[in-house]
Amino acid sequence: MNIKIERGEFVGIIGSTGSGKSTTVDLIMGLLSPTSGKILVDGIDINFPGNLGLLRSWRSSVAHVPQSIYLSDCSIAENIAFGVPNDEIDFDRVISAAERAQIADFINSCPERYQTIVGERGVGLSGGQRQRLGLARALYKRSQILVLDEATSALDIETEASVLNSINEYGKSMTVVMIAHRLSTIMRCDRVIKMSNGLVTADGPPLEVLSGFN
Repeated sequence: MNIKIERGEFVGIIGSTGSGKSTTVDLIMGLLSPTSGKILVDGIDINFPGNLGLLRSWRSSVAHVPQSIYLSDCSIAENIAFGVPNDEIDFDRVISAAERAQIADFINSCPERYQTIVGERGVGLSGGQRQRLGLARALYKRSQILVLDEATSALDIETEASVLNSINEYGKSMTVVMIAHRLSTIMRCDRVIKMSNGLVTADGPPLEVLSGFN
């Protein structure tokens, strides 16, 4: 496998279950080390034994939104600014992230708004609400790389389109890698990589890949 992703690209990864999509994303994020070959960032091997500082820095520059979002039994604001001490939370940033994730209207309808307690693992929220909080968390982080692993699967098409439009507003300052199955999602990518059995079988514009381009 040989994949090159440019800064600012919106790349979709598609393929059947077991094709290697999630493993590829884990390699890109630096969560797995390759058994052979290298993961290069600006030409530097992030897994080189002498580059532990670079690997940590790379991981911290990535915001990952999985399909299943972990939510803590605390306020909405604390879940969006996850890991930030309560007295250091930037609430303007929290609100901006919520608006971009299309969850602000729901939050404002809650009695305590951003101080509403979500319950253990977000028990009182729908799947789509949990996913949008996960997206807001990633956008609060303002990372250079955003990895979406089926992160909009519980959203309706209209809401998903609004979320992706908000992400696109970051322009070339953010690189997005998205695992997706929904056609409407894939068509929003600059480029699509199709995988099968751990191999790249197609790589190009969405229409070319989806029409059987190899």
